Order: sequence, then C-alpha cells, then structure tokens
Amino acid sequence: MQRILLLGGTTEASALARALAAAGVDAVFSYAGRTEAPVGQPLPLRIGGFGGVAGLLDYLRAERIGAVVDATHPFAAQMSRNAVEACAVAGVPLVGLQRPEWRAQDGDRWQHVADMAAAVAALPEASARVFLAIGKQNLNGFAAKANHYLLRLVDAPLAPPLPDCTVVLARGPFEVAGDLALLRDHRIGWIVAKNAGGAGAEAKLIAARQLGLPVILIERPALPARQVLGTVEAVMGWLGHADLGV
Repeated sequence: MQRILLLGGTTEASALARALAAAGVDAVFSYAGRTEAPVGQPLPLRIGGFGGVAGLLDYLRAERIGAVVDATHPFAAQMSRNAVEACAVAGVPLVGLQRPEWRAQDGDRWQHVADMAAAVAALPEASARVFLAIGKQNLNGFAAKANHYLLRLVDAPLAPPLPDCTVVLARGPFEVAGDLALLRDHRIGWIVAKNAGGAGAEAKLIAARQLGLPVILIERPALPARQVLGTVEAVMGWLGHADLGV
C-alpha cells in the first residue's frame, strides 16, 4: 500500500479524507496554512507550503508518495500548477477533485469578469455597499473604489483590511436564510464573489437572486491539463485502479 497526498482545504477534501480514513488508506492531508484553526481531519496533517515545485518534488520523493489528489480550492491556482509539474517530473499519478462551476439561473443578475482587477473596475466608484465574498486574499485593490465593504472571514484580521469595511467572522457552509439576513442587515447593494462552485458557499447567490442584487462573479483561473473527477466516489475508484495497491 503506497501513500496518498491529499491537497485539501475544501469541503470535498474533508469528505475524501473521511473516506480514505474509513478505508484504512495510508494518506496525509495537507493544508496551505492560511487559516489559524483549520478544520480537523481523520488523517495525519501537514500545514504550510512546500516551497514551490522543487519543494513539492522533494516531499513526494522523501515521503514515497504514490499518488496525489488535488482537492484544493478552485482558485488555489499556483498550488494546482505546482502539483501538475511536480507530479509529472516525479512520475506520480495526479487527479483533481473539483466541484462544478456555478451556472446562472432565471433571475440572476451576474456579470462575469476575468480577475480581481476586472471586478474592481466593474464596481461603482463610491457610496455602494458591497459584500466582498472573496476571502482575505486580494483585498487591497478594492480600496481604489470608495465603497463600504462587508467582509466575511474565518479569522479576525490584525487591522481593518480596507479603509471602510465591516468584518463578520464566520465559517461555512452557509444557509440561505442566514445570508438573506446578512444582506438585508448590512443593506448590501452589490456582491463580488469567486465562481468557486459547490453548495457550501452558494447561499449568497441564492439570496442575491431572491433580492434582485447584482453579482460580479470572478471566473476560475486557467490550469494546465490534468485528469479531473467530480466526486469522492470517483476518486476512491481511481485510487483503487491506479496500480497503487489500495
């Protein structure tokens, strides 16, 4: 039985960790370390970056990793790119566990943009009340627009991330009723979100649909070609047929 490296940080990664543990698979769960108190897992944990492609390659070899499952966030593009390159060099099988993108429905007022800079440009210049649902990375650019920003973060920031903002501490998954109340209580007129997909963070989009609010949706970054599966069951099947002896 060879060892599996699970690159995690998503709901899907946690579900896969439970499946691997239940099956008795030798696996390690890797967090990037961007939150102070990551969700506990039923697998051995490593927390922090690898040090680029070279560091990941060293880890794969030193730990005798037999396969890698990339279940990172769809916007953790650099980690996914590093995994593709390192696994190719090491000859280690790699599969992505990736949730489908969100698709607009009747009543949605979505504006699709390519990146953070385009999202900033799409917002009003001033006086709007914006739910900035993008996590704690990439916030600085939004200071260019003199709006009031509502931020929902897992960890309390050391200082206000933007000149005019309100920070709410919460960890998903979120429910529609709660997000409706959040948007109403803070008199939100705009939402900026990443097209992460999945059910855990979709509530804000359903709430926006019900309230008729415009949503600026940032599209996923492009990644190198790799095999991608959509369910935990499919990944478990792939692991059982990847000549890994699991």
